[in-house]
Amino acid sequence: MLYLFEDYALDTERRELRRGDGLIAVEPQVFDLLEYLIRNRERVVSKDDVFAAVWNGRVVSESALTTRINAVRGAVGDSGEAQRMIRTFRRKGIRFVGAVREERGPADAVPAAIAAQQPQPGLGVPGKPSIVVLPFANRSGDPGQDYFVDGMVQEITIALGRIPWLFVIASSSAFMYKGRLVDARQVGGELGVGYVLDGSVRKDANRVRIVVELSDASNNSQIWAEGLDGELTSVFEMHDRVAASVSARIAPRLRSVEVELARRKPTDNLTAYDLFLRALPPHRDSLGQNEDSLKLLYRAIELDPSFAAAYGLAAYCYYIQAVYGWLAPSDPRATEGLRLAYLAAEKGENDAEALWMAGRTIATLAGDIEHGLALVEKSLALNPNSASAWWMSGMFYAYLGQADTALEHFGRARRLNPLDPSGHAHWLGTALAYFYAGEYSEAKLAIDKALAEWPTSRAALQHKAAICGLLGQVEEGRHCVQQLLAADSRWDLSAVRTQVAPRSRRNPGGLEKYLEGLRLCGLPESEPR
Repeated sequence: MLYLFEDYALDTERRELRRGDGLIAVEPQVFDLLEYLIRNRERVVSKDDVFAAVWNGRVVSESALTTRINAVRGAVGDSGEAQRMIRTFRRKGIRFVGAVREERGPADAVPAAIAAQQPQPGLGVPGKPSIVVLPFANRSGDPGQDYFVDGMVQEITIALGRIPWLFVIASSSAFMYKGRLVDARQVGGELGVGYVLDGSVRKDANRVRIVVELSDASNNSQIWAEGLDGELTSVFEMHDRVAASVSARIAPRLRSVEVELARRKPTDNLTAYDLFLRALPPHRDSLGQNEDSLKLLYRAIELDPSFAAAYGLAAYCYYIQAVYGWLAPSDPRATEGLRLAYLAAEKGENDAEALWMAGRTIATLAGDIEHGLALVEKSLALNPNSASAWWMSGMFYAYLGQADTALEHFGRARRLNPLDPSGHAHWLGTALAYFYAGEYSEAKLAIDKALAEWPTSRAALQHKAAICGLLGQVEEGRHCVQQLLAADSRWDLSAVRTQVAPRSRRNPGGLEKYLEGLRLCGLPESEPR
């Protein structure tokens, strides 16, 4: 059996892991663990499962298991911070989350199979200057500083994204290249951009050194390179200097006012900023991880009560709790989430990131789609390159029943973030847009694509059950309902109404159709909560 993912191939007959035409050396136990995770990729596997399958039931130390998991991640260009391929679910286990294709055939077919799996060029370079900021290398000699280096890349990406005439690829697509050896021509072809910014960061005590290199993706030539040194207190100015230098070389006639408008200094307090970076991403794997992020963000807010992005991210943590069913509307934490969201909107009047996070939280926890959409549109006016804000805007228009606008905005988000590791969200939104427009067959095609990327997604399973019910494909929908009830036996129509109603206030007919589809597929009735 050949398991194909990204540009890797795992050949179980030859017991070989290949990347392109090259063979990657892995220890036998590491190979066994990788194969086991891929074969069981549709579920979270526990430590006991791993011990039984890889160690034949023999229990080994936590450190030995962690070492093997890290070795597997390293073999496929992943890390514990990125969790692009192998995701940890706190107190539950791990799961291989990369998109996998299976093939049967002779071993010499591996290179051709890998080639078929590679991202295909052809996105086309936009009609304006376009760029991607690749993950910078951490030259500090301390892996624990990866979060700081990654945060710097994200800040530079945001600074460039605020320049309206630039087309800037989202960081989550750029980070798909972390740990991979690629050149500017390859990246430009796969992402459809004209320029690539790469670099490294060294953080020693209170000093930071950034080395950056701007390349022309059409011919792989270096346009500009520079080393920037400064005190840690000047890190935000260094972000601005990089953005201004890149902009000047891409478009020499750039007016200085546009660079000034692109500047964003999130906080004067570096300790607060450090806590904010440590809180990223706002963990979705478990309530415990989510609350760990909240603790860091509350400390950041205490240190700098004007730190808009910290308010926005904290509010977004409560939004995640709500959509994952960890937070009921009557829970006092919902009120706290809204308090933070309104403060983020107030304090972040010129902070695009704070605004879209606040907008999404207000729409979900308060059911105020209009206010949420207004904040997201303001975010897009400040940063027209925010894939997250375009996706959020698409979701709002989907709930409002304006499918054409929703699909256009989802398309913009996907173009800005073509390698998004959470790509299933694009198809979730697309399915919802078609559903509320009454185009159930199109919705079914989209939701099947979402489930192909994340087979256990509760949101996708729920959408599919509703769609199948209205298409008369009840047995297929019942299977989805059974999976939902296996994950949460208390899940019922009342819970769905509570979850979806605030966002469907402007489209009550669509909500009733959604509930009808679920009812037809056997989701239990219950008393209103």
